[in-house]
Amino acid sequence: MIDKLTLYLQFPFVQYALIVGVLIALCSSLLGVTLVLKRFSFIGDGLSHVAFGAMSIAAVLELSNNMLIVLPVTVLSAVLLLRTGKNAKIKGDAMIAMISVGALAFGYLLMNIFSTSSNLTGDVCSTLFGSTSILTLTQAEVWVCIALSVAVVVIFVLFYNRIFAVTFDEDFARAAGTRVDLYNLLIAVVIAVIIVLAMNLVGSLLISALVIFPALSAMRIFKSFRSVTVFSACASVLCALTGLLVSILAGTPVGSTIVAADVVFFGLCWMIGKVKGGVRV
Repeated sequence: MIDKLTLYLQFPFVQYALIVGVLIALCSSLLGVTLVLKRFSFIGDGLSHVAFGAMSIAAVLELSNNMLIVLPVTVLSAVLLLRTGKNAKIKGDAMIAMISVGALAFGYLLMNIFSTSSNLTGDVCSTLFGSTSILTLTQAEVWVCIALSVAVVVIFVLFYNRIFAVTFDEDFARAAGTRVDLYNLLIAVVIAVIIVLAMNLVGSLLISALVIFPALSAMRIFKSFRSVTVFSACASVLCALTGLLVSILAGTPVGSTIVAADVVFFGLCWMIGKVKGGVRV
């Protein structure tokens, strides 16, 4: 098995997949803690379905680079979701459900009406649950992923204190002069970018697991925001690497294997937390 793995690691497409997988896992985990603590866990799920709808439009238009539609539409939806979520007539959870189901339905409808593929079912399943497209990345796509990932990490590091304040107590942060609405908007936009990046890795239906499970695993053991964030990032990268390597060696679906690794790791952390009296959320 080691010889087989060594052989595979010599191929550029495997190296690209590992680089992109690690970066996406790292970015997903950074804001996962914030989303869980703010009870915004389902925003990632809603935006992932929006990304599916946008990807369907790009497929119908036969665009060679679907990022031109998917990224702007997902970011715009994140902004609108944040704004309309404050409307008393439509609560945040209801708005997420509307956007999620609506985008998923229209996306699948467009793919059926304007089908450009002889294997529509396969294309839909690949988009929803991830596919081997992570193993067919071009060098240009890898550089785009690296640039966006670096931007996400830099934003998180630069505004760490503000994100921390907004996460735990918006009223206090607003009283202290922090522009809460602006940083909530920043969080929404960054999450939208992460969702778009993760589409090819785990698929639109499994993205929430990539964002939430590492954070929940860390919260089983640690108490401080910084410790939870650091451990969450390490756990996410470890699970992504494990899932990718197992998928390559065993020929299993990439996205499902990574999420399965996250679930197993969460189980281990839950047991450790029980022994040590870890935090509950």
